[in-house]
Amino acid sequence: MTQDRHDPNRFARRLFSPLPDRYERLAELLSLGQNSRWRRAMVDHIVPAAPASVLDVACGPAGVALQLADRTGAGVVGLDLTFEMLEQGTRAVAAQGRADRVRLVNGRAEQLPFADAAFDALTFTYLLRYVDDPEATLREVARVVAPGGPVASMEFLVPPSRFWRCWWWGFTRLLLPVGGWVTGGRQWWTVGRFLGPNISSHYRRYPVEWTVGAWERAGLVDVGVRRMSLGGGLVMWGRRAGG
Repeated sequence: MTQDRHDPNRFARRLFSPLPDRYERLAELLSLGQNSRWRRAMVDHIVPAAPASVLDVACGPAGVALQLADRTGAGVVGLDLTFEMLEQGTRAVAAQGRADRVRLVNGRAEQLPFADAAFDALTFTYLLRYVDDPEATLREVARVVAPGGPVASMEFLVPPSRFWRCWWWGFTRLLLPVGGWVTGGRQWWTVGRFLGPNISSHYRRYPVEWTVGAWERAGLVDVGVRRMSLGGGLVMWGRRAGG
């Protein structure tokens, strides 16, 4: 599958629509079991603020939204582009008895259907590789956060060490597609084949240093970066200026 850079939203829908009931397992496979660790590290940057409301952008099947609800006591809104992910997320929310605290809505990160400063905090996961203009998307994300409110994200990353980067390349180009096929069939194979080249391409265009600058230009301050799992994962955080 080749990414259509003229319509990345459409591409993301095509890629993820068949996967919602297997997404959590797929995320663990793609991250070599590190997805849950990265997620917790991201949410760690939201918890101390004790927010009353949190927006989780690109929420998928609501895994992060549910953890935010459990760990912060906040009312959480999860937003995702893909209806199938939201349907699976709705089932997960109901199964955990969190329908009173977690609400899921369909929408685009590039055009959030919320007022300025509508949320006390915000998270987003695996987002910027699927939008046409990452910097504009970051400005839109920052817009809906109240001054002083924390923002945190997580994403895949290319290991900086040449040694580990070689192993990462072999895993993403060879083992990942095969493992996806064995464990999930054609759709997982498609995602596995796509992921490595997509991550590499993204960081050639938008290296971490550029991304930090884009956060700051979007109005976020005290921006921090943590490379995790030998550089295979990236957790970032900051807060909306003015608080």
